Amino acid sequence: MKPYRLASREDKDTIIEVHSGEGTCSIGEGYCTIIAGPCAVESEESILTSARLVKKLGAHILRGGAFKPRTSPYSFPGLGVEGLRYLASARKETGLPIVTEVLDVRDVDRVLEIADIVQVGSRNMQNFPLLRELSHQRVPVLLKRGFAATVEEWLLAAEYLMSGGNRQVILCERGIRTFENSTRNTVDLGVVPLIKELSHLPVVVDPSHATGKWQLVRPIAKAAIAAGADGLMIEVHHHPETALSDGKQSLTGANFARLMEEVKSIAHLEGKII
Repeated sequence: MKPYRLASREDKDTIIEVHSGEGTCSIGEGYCTIIAGPCAVESEESILTSARLVKKLGAHILRGGAFKPRTSPYSFPGLGVEGLRYLASARKETGLPIVTEVLDVRDVDRVLEIADIVQVGSRNMQNFPLLRELSHQRVPVLLKRGFAATVEEWLLAAEYLMSGGNRQVILCERGIRTFENSTRNTVDLGVVPLIKELSHLPVVVDPSHATGKWQLVRPIAKAAIAAGADGLMIEVHHHPETALSDGKQSLTGANFARLMEEVKSIAHLEGKII
């Protein structure tokens, strides 16, 4: 038997339904779900502007970090609980469901008051106390691949989440660390069809963190959908040049609009609903 028994392909495809003020958003086989928004919640006005923008252009889910794990202790760490309140305002106005990251077991309850999907970031993929806590919740979890994790380690992290009864797990490929340093990470698009073979869980791709360069986001996003991904996680900011976090990999509204038109064409060719 595979070590990841609950996550293995022996089960049928999992379709995760996320409810919002305007209906239900589905993530899984046969769908192309777009998650978009800024890396970090910077202010109430900023997240509302971004939320209105990505909704207008066709995004299904709003992303935004209230708690940010930063490599440098001097980088913007997010607004914390204040940021969660601003995300709640954005959801109330636009009807978009929210995905935001949780960093610490102590913050789970506060994040769950706001989040429709909880994100476990790359750095926390093997934070087993956090995974065990989320395994007992009834909320979808978007599990990003660790930057040095093998596919088996990634699926075993998903197994931790599922072992406590939470079967709503979404896998997110965001690039892995290799010897190459011309991009932020090395995109592993081959993992998309591989995951489809090994597991029944939905898999989405984050081309923003994978490349670290906004010029590369559109090509990788299109390739990801062609490879079979169930969706994309895209960083979009109304003024990337002033963003407090990851502005260099964030798309403007105009670039996101162009990406959406191109992705729609590919999704239709692949028989996906977008």
